[in-house]
Amino acid sequence: MVLLMCFATSITFAQNYKFGKVSKEELLEKVYAKDSTANAAYLHKEGRIHYTYSDSEGFIVVTEIRERIKIYNKEGFKKANINVSYYAPNSGSKERVSSIKGIVFNLNGERIEKTKLGKKGIFTEKLSKYRRVKKITMPNIKEGSVIELKYTIYSPYSNSIDDLQFQYNVPVKNLIYKVEIPEYLVFNKRVKGYLNIPMKENTRIGRIGSLTYTNNITEFKTTDIPALVDNEPYVNNINNYRAGVSFELTSTRYPNSMLKFFSTTWKDVTKTIYKSSSFGTELKKRSYFKDDLKKVLVAAKTASEKIVAIFDFVKSKVVWNEYIGIGTNKGVRKAYKEGAGNVAEINLMLTAMLKEAGLEAYPVILSTRANGVAIFPTIDGFNYVISAVKIQDKYILLDASDKYSTPNVLPLRVINWQGRIIKDDLSSDWISLQPSLYSGATNYLSVTLDDELELSGMYRGTYKNLRALNFRKSVNHVKEEEEINSLEESFGIEIDDYKLTNEKNIYKPVTRTIKFIGEDFVETINGKVYFSPLFFLKSTKNPFKLKERKFPVDYGVPIKNKTTVSIKIPKGYKVESLPEIKAMALSNGGIIFKFKAVVQGSKITVMSQLQINSPIIIPQFYQELKEFYNQMIKKQNEKIVLVKE
Repeated sequence: MVLLMCFATSITFAQNYKFGKVSKEELLEKVYAKDSTANAAYLHKEGRIHYTYSDSEGFIVVTEIRERIKIYNKEGFKKANINVSYYAPNSGSKERVSSIKGIVFNLNGERIEKTKLGKKGIFTEKLSKYRRVKKITMPNIKEGSVIELKYTIYSPYSNSIDDLQFQYNVPVKNLIYKVEIPEYLVFNKRVKGYLNIPMKENTRIGRIGSLTYTNNITEFKTTDIPALVDNEPYVNNINNYRAGVSFELTSTRYPNSMLKFFSTTWKDVTKTIYKSSSFGTELKKRSYFKDDLKKVLVAAKTASEKIVAIFDFVKSKVVWNEYIGIGTNKGVRKAYKEGAGNVAEINLMLTAMLKEAGLEAYPVILSTRANGVAIFPTIDGFNYVISAVKIQDKYILLDASDKYSTPNVLPLRVINWQGRIIKDDLSSDWISLQPSLYSGATNYLSVTLDDELELSGMYRGTYKNLRALNFRKSVNHVKEEEEINSLEESFGIEIDDYKLTNEKNIYKPVTRTIKFIGEDFVETINGKVYFSPLFFLKSTKNPFKLKERKFPVDYGVPIKNKTTVSIKIPKGYKVESLPEIKAMALSNGGIIFKFKAVVQGSKITVMSQLQINSPIIIPQFYQELKEFYNQMIKKQNEKIVLVKE
């Protein structure tokens, strides 16, 4: 019989909050008082994390969650679908979710109507061989509904406490979290996000049988937490900036046991990963590809030629199965044979081949943008592997899981601050993932205005590096007719001819060329002709709309976009006015904008260039950046004016 005994006297939930007791005032509430744009809000969000003991499983972490959610409009209906993710591998110890109870409250006239969550509204989905999710769909949701939900998660992993999250995409009116940890376990607490959530610490005496101990209690309590908007552009990973707390185990000292420290160094982490059978062991395997590698290297003489030959071979031989991780799943040998594998299998294989070819190559572990940033030494902080090869004291980074990537042009998902390069002697060091190569487009537009002032011309867009990678990926599955229709709709033109150049040759910039005609780009008022010099290539909306942004603007990579427009002036007309030359830069030099329009005979030449030198713009420059874009858009939308000669 499993006996569960609480480590501490139960700490009651907030006195003014009772599950199942919703007021008419809450149901009648039309908008959230401090954020009228909110589609929903947590009226109450409460969590309690504590430890219990089981004779069969030992120490267990218990997480109890209670929440009350107000739905203001149909957009807020999304908050009625709750996903509770938990760790449940195919074998071994598993977490479990239980005691799920939910009620939906609606106002029917003067009567409060309750609808309970039934079994049909709860089902389990397997996300991977390690994780599952409880999907909860609340019933009878209407505008004005109030939802109540509570559930408990039991985890046998006593040395691990999940990160606490205090901020969401909707505001939180009242928040209370309590974490109760017995003296036998010592955790470091690391505050995340930009909000300062008050923290109070105290102790209580607990008991297991005849054993007494000190229970260390940390309480987080606050009101009116603003929503963290996650639809702003150029965000690395919004979860990096959410208010919360992470817990890192530093030591344990159980009764009648020695003190054990868990504080690890990066050297400890990389050594553990490398010695894993799904990492270092797999990296050393080479016999399965040796014969094929000899054929691949027949024509390759220089180091650069060998790198490209091996890189292209791996990409053509093994296709990414969309799974990531720092360890192999089925192993490099099987992935090679089957022609499909996860990120680790592909890039460990790539690294092994580079080594076999006599090159100095090493694996690089990293955290993807979606996974956040590994700030302190932890194995869980890494979830991806790429390869680094050294030539003339410089490293070239390679990711063979993306068929459109090239040396030193990584997919955006892995461009996330720094990775950890692991050497053969098990030493490791940080290596920057930030590319030095500018991504972007060079646009050329040649237009003619005929006697009827209708537009015709040619547009050519040339895309380099990451922009080329993303462009190829976006069009590789789209039929040409669909792409033409999309361009005609977005540009407001009619395309007569469409052509792609180098769409398959990833080592050259890809170019898109179109011939077109267009209407509605020119306006005639009192005999004068007005038009914007960049036509359909101009910017029209400022992407930055927040009054205040507390997290960085992250473009990912350095960007250089240059547009040149050549306009043939129609016969019988001359230029009356042109937009003035403009050059401006962010005060930190991170972004530069240049604009110039000149007349040469019967032609007008316009040049507009945006150059982003610093991919990350810190929040202190947000207001300046926002105004920078306002000025740029204003300049690009100024008119050229023609008059009759």
